[in-house]
Amino acid sequence: MTETLQEIKREYEGEDNRPLASYTRVLAVYGGAVAALLAAAKLTGRRPPENIKAMDLMLMGLFTHRLSRTLAKDPVTSPIRAPFTRYEGPSGPAELKEKVRGHGLRHAVGELLTCPFCLAQWVATGYAAGTVFFPRVTRLAGATMAAVAISDWLQLAYARLMKAAE
Repeated sequence: MTETLQEIKREYEGEDNRPLASYTRVLAVYGGAVAALLAAAKLTGRRPPENIKAMDLMLMGLFTHRLSRTLAKDPVTSPIRAPFTRYEGPSGPAELKEKVRGHGLRHAVGELLTCPFCLAQWVATGYAAGTVFFPRVTRLAGATMAAVAISDWLQLAYARLMKAAE
């Protein structure tokens, strides 16, 4: 079995060194968190919403987008990423470019923390859990981050219009 897994790893990586075992650990943490949330819901008698309305889905999407970008790119959240990354400079308005460093688990976590697309799954799962355990607070957090996302887009549109007017 070990030889088969090593062969799969070698064939997958080619000339690159990819932390597949560390990715497996990260996936196990995610799966364990989901299992713990499901068990907690069952033990406490909490149930998911009967249906998800379009507005709820929109709120969840905006929340997920904004929080994922904040965690992955915002200068203020760089201390969270610092053990796993190296600062390279700005990458856009109020966003940083950072290079993932380290090997194994450190590298895998760095990739997760610097990728808003990767973080989105974790954030959306947290939001979904929040709708089960703390629906009112979760909706308020969702509305707050949705307002920030909309504000961001309006700021960018305003800056573009000002530049076009020059």
